[in-house]
Amino acid sequence: MDQSRRDFLKTAGCLTIGFSFGAPYVTDAILPLQELPGSLKRYPNIDAWLNVLADGSVRVFTGKIELGQGLGIAIAQVAAEELDLDIDKVIVSIAETGVTPNESYTAGSASIETSAMSVRYAAAAARQQLLQLAAPLLDIPAEELEMSNGTVYTKNRNQVLTFAEVLGGKKLSGDIRLPLPLKAKEDYRISGKPVHRKDLAAMLSGGPLFVHDLRFPGMLHARVVRPPAYDAKLESFNEQYVRSKVPGLQKVVVNGSFLAVIATGEYPAMQAQKILSENTKWSQVKSLEGGKDLAAYLKQLPVQSQNVEQKGTQLTGTATVRASYFKPYIMHGAIGPSCAVALYEKDQLHIWTHSQGVYPLRESLKELLQLPVDRIHIKGVPGAGCFGHNGADDVAAEAALLAMQIPGKHIRLQWSRQEEHGWEPYGSAMLMEAAALLDNNGRISHWQYALWSDTHSTRPGGKASNLLPAWYIEKPFPRPGDGYSGGAYRNSEPYYNFPNVNVKSHSFKGPLRVSALRSLGAFGNIFAIESFMEEIAVAAKKDPYEFRLMHLEDKRAIAVVEKLKAIVPSGPQGNGSGIGIAFARYKNTAAYAAVAAQVQVKDGMVKIEQMWAVIDAGEIINPDGIKNQTEGGLVQAASWTLREQVKFDEKIRSKDWISYPVLPFGQVPVVEVALIDHPNEEPLGAGEAVQGPAGAAIANAVYYATGVRVRDLPILPEKLLR
Repeated sequence: MDQSRRDFLKTAGCLTIGFSFGAPYVTDAILPLQELPGSLKRYPNIDAWLNVLADGSVRVFTGKIELGQGLGIAIAQVAAEELDLDIDKVIVSIAETGVTPNESYTAGSASIETSAMSVRYAAAAARQQLLQLAAPLLDIPAEELEMSNGTVYTKNRNQVLTFAEVLGGKKLSGDIRLPLPLKAKEDYRISGKPVHRKDLAAMLSGGPLFVHDLRFPGMLHARVVRPPAYDAKLESFNEQYVRSKVPGLQKVVVNGSFLAVIATGEYPAMQAQKILSENTKWSQVKSLEGGKDLAAYLKQLPVQSQNVEQKGTQLTGTATVRASYFKPYIMHGAIGPSCAVALYEKDQLHIWTHSQGVYPLRESLKELLQLPVDRIHIKGVPGAGCFGHNGADDVAAEAALLAMQIPGKHIRLQWSRQEEHGWEPYGSAMLMEAAALLDNNGRISHWQYALWSDTHSTRPGGKASNLLPAWYIEKPFPRPGDGYSGGAYRNSEPYYNFPNVNVKSHSFKGPLRVSALRSLGAFGNIFAIESFMEEIAVAAKKDPYEFRLMHLEDKRAIAVVEKLKAIVPSGPQGNGSGIGIAFARYKNTAAYAAVAAQVQVKDGMVKIEQMWAVIDAGEIINPDGIKNQTEGGLVQAASWTLREQVKFDEKIRSKDWISYPVLPFGQVPVVEVALIDHPNEEPLGAGEAVQGPAGAAIANAVYYATGVRVRDLPILPEKLLR
């Protein structure tokens, strides 16, 4: 049920847009696609995507949320371009139920491909309609009118109308249908260029920007008392004692094994949480398993298997090269712990959250709270950057449960660092096995690959059972089973041209809570594939670049590898210094990425001195945005590769930055990113393109520096010294 408060999402009238105007809106700029992007197919009305305001500015709606990836500025750019507006006249409203289109999750590096492109076509249709409406008012044919910065005018500028005057108090409406003329790329002024992001000033100065910064009059603060382990049940607690110690305590909320406190301030809430935790008893539960030798433990778990790709004949007999690889559980580790604010007032529930899917969250809360969706309003607010599913949905659900206990009061709930580390869904541990056979020409004739992994997505998706508090309330929901299995075998099919390929995926249910983390299974799979490609190249005595190029057919793939070779210097190999490379196309359908890493290794300690990346993401909307995404991806992958792993024994031990170390600022390498622009191609998702190649490039560089091949992550000093 996606009914909008502005009732445009499903009830607006239909107007076919298909006019043809003069240059620069010419027939060769007609959208080459045979169908509209997915989001536009669901919400084809112009009014679903933008409104013209009285002052001539345009408000644009996106169902996606800003995660720090620069989505807002990119969407503003495409709208400003098609409407010939200054960028300052475009206001972007991010995900909000009943206000923006339901675009599900901000995930999969697909926001530009779906949401930004939907806005582009909506803006193009809006331009046509504005010109068509202005034509009778100015008594001039529409094709003879021009547009600039919120006005429509004749070519000699002796007659000018503002957008508001053209509309006369009405709203833009009508369905967007193909064919649709778009602005010619050679006439772009804004799209394809770096544009200043206003939100950066608030980030750098510590100004109010994030959901954590929200403050409301009379707002109360809450904390949740956590059990010692996933399966523990509440047995008893001493409410009288905590009340005697914390004067600001307003309410102790107990719902089955869900236990929380609400207080007048944040510090009293923290005090109450601590004291109540120390005076609460939980049931004994079975210890977590697999912490001592995780790879061996996971390999013996029961699995569900499937063939991912089968081409040609299977490898039989002795392989030229055979190897096994391992990736541990890793976490999002958001710098700011998850936070949400909720208000239950006049039978309406309002939530402010950094969830990556406000509409799926609303559906999940409908089931959890037994409220109809028309009584749940969720507004997306930027939070600490997180590519994937962390605690944002959980904390929103917990805040909602607590807000319904004290109607009329805003309830702010923030997790602690220990809660974020210990209770967020992790990226699954993975095992990968590969074997290959070389022919007489040194080319790969047979490729065999198998992977073992838990699911890589247990996002709420309309299910209350995927929300953490749902496990503990009086009538608990069952724990999630298998999620989106495809996430495990993402990028498990090599992008290279091998005549005989066999790829299998084996899904297990592991001991830790897991869900989507940046690139899903692609990081582990590409790490294994590109490490293995390097091992085969060494066995074949081939140059790393040339070995990859001889197995590639896609011209754009070849171009990024050749560009990487051109910008990376040939450095010394061995005696502690090495350069490694890797290539992948994310999801085999999105952006192309080739990565190189230069390392120095001394006494087992790996220092990454520099990293290079070449990215082909099709049409570039904002080059700064793609570079920022890529730079961040390189550094994050470097941290995963060298340092990160969730440690646990009978319980999770990685509860802070000491027990879960990440790459410190002092060890961040110099990064260089080269972009290959294809303005006449479709934009491709780039936010997750470099994670896998970066990890493999580092491992390959370490091999050339030391002669030691580390196949299980992270690459710790003891593994090299051993």
